[in-house]
Amino acid sequence: MAESEAPSKRIESRTDLITYLESGCKPRDQWRIGTEHEKFGYHLRDLTPLQYGGDDGVKTVLEGLQRFGWVPIMEGDTIIGLKLGGASITLEPGGQFELSGDVLHTLHQTCSEVHTHLDQVRQVAEELGISFLGLGFSPKWSLQETPIMPKKRYEIMRAYMLKVGKLGREMMFRSCTVQVNLDFSDEADMVKKFRVGLALQPIVTALFANSPFTEGKPNGFLSYRSHVWLDTDPHRTGMLPFVFEDGFGFERYADYALDVPMYFVVRDGKYNDISGNSFRNFLTGTLPGLPGEKPRLTDWEMHLATIFPEVRLKRFIEMRGADAGPWRPLCALPAFWVGLLYDQTSLDAAWDLVKDWSEEERHMLRMEVPKSALHTPFRQHKVLDIARQVLDMSRAGLASRNELDSAGNDETQYLHPLNDIVTAGRTAAEDMLEAYRGPWQGDIDRIFAEYSY
Repeated sequence: MAESEAPSKRIESRTDLITYLESGCKPRDQWRIGTEHEKFGYHLRDLTPLQYGGDDGVKTVLEGLQRFGWVPIMEGDTIIGLKLGGASITLEPGGQFELSGDVLHTLHQTCSEVHTHLDQVRQVAEELGISFLGLGFSPKWSLQETPIMPKKRYEIMRAYMLKVGKLGREMMFRSCTVQVNLDFSDEADMVKKFRVGLALQPIVTALFANSPFTEGKPNGFLSYRSHVWLDTDPHRTGMLPFVFEDGFGFERYADYALDVPMYFVVRDGKYNDISGNSFRNFLTGTLPGLPGEKPRLTDWEMHLATIFPEVRLKRFIEMRGADAGPWRPLCALPAFWVGLLYDQTSLDAAWDLVKDWSEEERHMLRMEVPKSALHTPFRQHKVLDIARQVLDMSRAGLASRNELDSAGNDETQYLHPLNDIVTAGRTAAEDMLEAYRGPWQGDIDRIFAEYSY
């Protein structure tokens, strides 16, 4: 869900920051769905990642996609993305292609958007002898083999990551995710959706676990992407226990964001490195190197986008716990959350399920699910049992929406990949590992033939 351009007016006080978050409240009939997903590009000839330049590199793909009406996004003389209406295509640090979709009414429109995007990318890719792979983590290339995209913000982030965690660069350059961005009606609705989203994020991580390989071998995890986030930057990631405390709302989230270290401030097209300093310093005009400079709303909007908890608040709410994957799971992720959060009965049922989970239990799930996914023990059951329950809730919520496609099918059809997973009791990652140890005979290159778009 692409952010609209925020007015560049000067922020006068903390109240302006809270008001910005509150401005996301919308009546139910204006709620929309925004889906984002990332993928790895590679050369068919030797399975190496795409560099930025060259006749078959990232830049050439971006130029090729303009035939479909996409307009370039420039950073100086460098093309770093594309835009078309309310959608955009952007580059992640290691060249991962991200579609940030338009805001849409139904999951039918969302899945059509995903299909159209992948078809366009495939047309350009076939001409260049390249392809794209949908997984949560790069299965073959080392960090040193992974290219670096020419975006100024990534230079600052790359340097800062070494100061705050061991795996931050792994997250930047070798991971891919799919997420959905959803609306809320008022503060109380936002709070309930935030709490349900955080509590159930590990369940979604388990359902979408799709990253069991690193540098050609099993890495000991089912969602290595999720594990990487555990040692990226403790100040801007995690399960946010304060969200479950009495009194949580827009004000409390704004105070949290005020103290999260910043990366940069953009002025006159220049990225000023102020990494490690808080937005609170910015608010008082005491940033090193920018004395007396005060923030604008665009600065706040950009700062909120550089905070990475499992659920993130802007003027909408983002669900961030899933590995990227093939086409069908890309549609299943928004379907799962829309069914749970956009139907009041399902939302209430989900809250009833998780409201007595303790902070320690939520933390345990977050820590263990990357390794054992659906098999993670919880109370007297397993995560698989919880996944079945919440999938039923989501299905009921989607059925209640009664949004039909041209063939008369409702939105529950997009949950079929998740139905298959809970019926089998095993994740895509486990299927890959079985193939790796069986018919692939330890050859990771087989993953490109079988899991590319």
